[in-house]
Amino acid sequence: MQQLMNGLFLGSLYALFAIGFTLVFGILDRLNLAHPAAFAASAFVGIWLTDAFDLPIAVVLVLVFAFGAIMGLLIERIAFRPLKDRPDAHFAGLISSIAVGGMIIALMQAVFGPNTRRFPAGTVPDDTITFGDTTVSSLQIVIIAVSLGLMIALTVLVSRSSLGRSMRAVAENPGAARVLGVNVDRVTGMTFAISTALGAVAGVLFALSVNSAQLGMGSAIELKGLAVIIVGGMGSLPGALLGGLILGIAEVFAIQYVGSSWRDLIAFALLFVILLLRPQGLFGKRKIREV
Repeated sequence: MQQLMNGLFLGSLYALFAIGFTLVFGILDRLNLAHPAAFAASAFVGIWLTDAFDLPIAVVLVLVFAFGAIMGLLIERIAFRPLKDRPDAHFAGLISSIAVGGMIIALMQAVFGPNTRRFPAGTVPDDTITFGDTTVSSLQIVIIAVSLGLMIALTVLVSRSSLGRSMRAVAENPGAARVLGVNVDRVTGMTFAISTALGAVAGVLFALSVNSAQLGMGSAIELKGLAVIIVGGMGSLPGALLGGLILGIAEVFAIQYVGSSWRDLIAFALLFVILLLRPQGLFGKRKIREV
């Protein structure tokens, strides 16, 4: 049970990061590779806010969420919107987002320097709660609660709000959505804003969990985020959640029973087996080739 709880804790971070990835891909059919840079930059901004203004972590998460939303709007305006009418808009946007991500990291290095940064001691109380043989820290509870809360809120937003209906319409057919009066550019901007805001919060929570933030931390989790959304089913929010939890639990049990050096091998082997058994992903739909 202890290892299962640790796996859920790690998996919730992977899932929150991956949901930001898959939201843009599922609705706009775009892969935003500036997402890992926003993840890392937000961790640095969160540490700066905590250290400079002595703000409680709840306020920092709200401010970082807003910072991530603004960053998402800028990424969409700079990296994707100018290229939207090109015949190779998908590939061009992907390359452009890599360039924007590099610019974000360079800016963070210029502002904060290249060194590892950490949250001040006592940012989150180090209390623990024990259930039988399972011990859970207050930090783990905060991370799981915030991650699940944001994922539930996003699911409700997409399924029940007017913005969510517009998002689904754009995902189905942007041209038809525009004819029906949907402001496609506005929906696109809001999708990027929400996606990057989720990634920003994930960056702060990840930095809290490992007690450090580095400029390359986004690149380290990027591959896992991509693996999660592929296993869950490209564009599926429930799939990203389940895929993240599976990856987190697999890593923790690999460390416990095999060794830390085997964690990535076993975790990615498990994801590979899932794709062999279900190529479209856990929640993806099998596509039929038209002849």
